[in-house]
Amino acid sequence: MSSYLECNARERIARVFDAGSFEEFLPPAARVVSPHLAQLDAPVSFDDGVIVGRGRLDGQIVFGAAQEGGFMGGAVGEVHGAKLVGMLARAVQEEAHAVLLLLESGGVRLHEANAGLIAVSEVMRAILDVRAAGIPVVVLIGGSNGCFGGMGIAARCANTVVMSEEARLGMSGPEVIETAHGVEEFDARDRALVWRTTGGKHRYLLGDCQCLVADNVGAFREAALDAIDAARGHAALTLADLDAEHLMLATRLRDFGSASEPLQIWKMLGIPDPAAVPMLDADAFTELAQPYRKGAD
Repeated sequence: MSSYLECNARERIARVFDAGSFEEFLPPAARVVSPHLAQLDAPVSFDDGVIVGRGRLDGQIVFGAAQEGGFMGGAVGEVHGAKLVGMLARAVQEEAHAVLLLLESGGVRLHEANAGLIAVSEVMRAILDVRAAGIPVVVLIGGSNGCFGGMGIAARCANTVVMSEEARLGMSGPEVIETAHGVEEFDARDRALVWRTTGGKHRYLLGDCQCLVADNVGAFREAALDAIDAARGHAALTLADLDAEHLMLATRLRDFGSASEPLQIWKMLGIPDPAAVPMLDADAFTELAQPYRKGAD
């Protein structure tokens, strides 16, 4: 199976890392499950929906995690978050070559909201600790659930975000926006609009994602290797980086604050035929996008 989208978390880990090299921490045999779900008579998973461990990527020791979108949409709870934080802390202790996060999450579990919110904040702090230790953090997003909520914020704490066209990245999901503000604000049933707004192509054009690849496990692996190499030596987040990010966001609001949907933004960027963008494959789109990208490195 070559499609990243169609793989589950364990298949992605097995195919992205060097064959047979990944050692899982707290595997399902350990049966570390969420106590909150059991108290609510909700189904549990023996890995709590996330795989964490270390393996080799092109021969180098890389720590990694993969969220399982098939269990509660990859949502974060107390144990799920603690596994991520523990893996990230161990990566610092063992001076890993890099950390690779294969994210697929709808955000925090409503079943254990307070514990999940705390867990996500701890994950973000742990990612920045890894970067402060000089270890690059690369995020891969390509699952059907996208990467939303707190994990959407966590993804942007990384050095590099790699997405496919099919991937989605954002704070609030389409259904949440529609529920809170009405269908007039955002029609979650309009799939074309949803992907134009939160999908990989739009995120790449705005600078929220640094690399767009085809829906192929091999393409994600190669992009991860390139991103790690590019970040080595300057993985830490600096004040200059934050200033640049704030400037990018302020410029985005100034330039596109009046736009009501991505097609208008693509036109404002100067793209000659915005309506053709959704039909381009990853390579053709990347070539087209280069002169128009915001926040390009």
